[in-house]
Amino acid sequence: MTPALKRAASLALLLLLAACERNGPLVPGEAPPARIPSSAPAPYPILFVTQTPLHTDFAARLSTFANHMPGAAQAPRGGALMLRYPDGSLRNLTLEAGFGQVAVREPAVYWDGRKAVFSMLEGAVWQLYEVTGLGRNETAHVARVPRQPEGYNNVSPLYASDDRILFTSDRPRTGEAHLYPQLDEYEATPTNTGIWSLDPASGALRLLNHAPSGAFSPTLDSFGRIVFTRWDHLQQDQLAERDRDAVRNGVALPFNSFNFDSEAANARQLESREEVFPESRAGSKGRYGEVSPFVTNFFTAWAMNQDGSNEETLNHVGQHELSFGFMTPSFRDDPALSARTLDTLHANRVAVRRDGGLFHLREDPHAPGSYLAIAAREQDSFTTNQIVRLNGPAGMNPERMTVTQLTESHPGDALRGGRFRNPLPLSDGRIVASHTASVRAPEPGGTLDGLRLRWLEPDSTSGLYRAGPALTKGLRGADGKELWELEAVEVRARVRPPASSTVLEAPERAVLAEEKVSEDELRRWLQQHELALVVTRDQTSRDRAELQQPYNLKVPGGVESRSKDAPDAKVYEISHFQILQGEQLRAYPGRPGRRVIAQPMDGQSNPANPSGPAGSVRIAIDGSTAAFVPAGRALTWQTTDAQGNAVVRERNWVTFQPGEMRTCASCHGVNTRDQAGRLPPLNKPQALRELLTYWKTLPRQ
Repeated sequence: MTPALKRAASLALLLLLAACERNGPLVPGEAPPARIPSSAPAPYPILFVTQTPLHTDFAARLSTFANHMPGAAQAPRGGALMLRYPDGSLRNLTLEAGFGQVAVREPAVYWDGRKAVFSMLEGAVWQLYEVTGLGRNETAHVARVPRQPEGYNNVSPLYASDDRILFTSDRPRTGEAHLYPQLDEYEATPTNTGIWSLDPASGALRLLNHAPSGAFSPTLDSFGRIVFTRWDHLQQDQLAERDRDAVRNGVALPFNSFNFDSEAANARQLESREEVFPESRAGSKGRYGEVSPFVTNFFTAWAMNQDGSNEETLNHVGQHELSFGFMTPSFRDDPALSARTLDTLHANRVAVRRDGGLFHLREDPHAPGSYLAIAAREQDSFTTNQIVRLNGPAGMNPERMTVTQLTESHPGDALRGGRFRNPLPLSDGRIVASHTASVRAPEPGGTLDGLRLRWLEPDSTSGLYRAGPALTKGLRGADGKELWELEAVEVRARVRPPASSTVLEAPERAVLAEEKVSEDELRRWLQQHELALVVTRDQTSRDRAELQQPYNLKVPGGVESRSKDAPDAKVYEISHFQILQGEQLRAYPGRPGRRVIAQPMDGQSNPANPSGPAGSVRIAIDGSTAAFVPAGRALTWQTTDAQGNAVVRERNWVTFQPGEMRTCASCHGVNTRDQAGRLPPLNKPQALRELLTYWKTLPRQ
């Protein structure tokens, strides 16, 4: 194409975008336009992918987890990157650019609407590519994103506000080949290691969150947050548990699991499969009597800043608000611990299943902080089910967050109107989604009855949405079989969201000022040593809704918090805060890679705590704790008594960035009031003061 034609095509695209903008302006908080019939043209072009149908939903392209696998059965080739214009005409962009038998996934459009990034499987691994030439009279050009990790599966890309590319990858956390692949916490299946950041210009590569069982489908919302689905599966290894059972029964070990003594390439193999955290999947006995078995399996919405800081569940919402109902108390012999959530303390009335969760979140352009998602089970679903809306704008109290149903549900997942995937709220207020007529997933034969992009139409009787007309006439592969249509996005210009950030809160800033410590100097020291600072103001303070773990807590000789509703219930003393780090130590003969298990952190940067368990710091008399912790690695924690017995355990992994300073006011953050009826604590933490005093004695480099 000549330069003149290119300029003309670019002008035509800009005019098209301007015309579409006039038809459907996007103003944050603006009400959606009047209802538009599905026969009306789309306001913008729609980019989507086609996929050769699959016949397996385990560790495959459409699975909830391990969907990055590149094998021919897991990701059949024969798909394409497609562009649909408002008049219904189609272009096969990958074919135009000279690519034949490939698999394609998850396109994301750049801020000016003139290019997109996506993942393509042309050879042995998924890699990131950019496509340009989206205008009607342009020619598609596809180029591989430079300086991305080679030899690894890089998927789910999107553009950050500063033009970095964010994506998930199965690259090892440290890039060391002997740790590849990371194995998940379920069945030791290869998983991605988290969300990565790449500057294609400089090659700067950084892991934003270390996810031991994987992070999926990240998107950037209007508040500048990376919103994604993460698999919370922090439990002991069920494969090693079966090996331990075999040892007790004197039979052959089914998996022969074992631990290495470190993550090093020359690590020594141990005659052990011990795990120190969390509690057993089978139950146990301890100082506080019977300890309940602990299992967890939940895919839920997480968020973090674009630099990876402030990683937490969306608005710090928990299972008490999203997946309420029965919950197992940690100690069986304490009658004050409840097996039910307090359902008067949350506005949500639609419980998200715990053997699955929320997938493919996409923010509604007319309702900032409102996300459409698929509420699917974790296996045998191809991540299809009903569409729901999760309401969680930045700053919303988790007690006020809600899940509402947009399409029909069924307790057994037999959806009469078919099943949905990849909901896309459009700029004109309509919704497009991939839809299959299959009532169940999978159908006999192990697959689905097609997946086609369809307009969603409101049902006048139920008020829910149902599948309407298809956006295409149906697309077929080289073998003549119908292809699936997935992962649609609008091709339009958008406003770059702000790069959100988190500032050190007032009580902690006051302590630094009183101790004459420069925040900037401390942050530089943390970055230099790949550390973060974690502060809790009062470990005895817990959210009033959390009745499954001990809530009447006391620091010996110090602060005490008792429930206003059960002040006479058993009081537990807590003396130490033990921090554990995720290390790839668990292995299985004949299976490459290693699983993450929790180990006491290397606490050499903190004051010695000889009376506490490994990796712990002392809880101060005001209930506060402060610790320097490893950055760029998944962490979890627990409070213990003076002898090191666990009292209250964390249920998630969290990653901190180098130089990050993070405060948790309470243990299990307080939404509105704590168990004693008090507001979140605002004390200036004594433990931080003591840690800074120690820090001043350390050598500066």
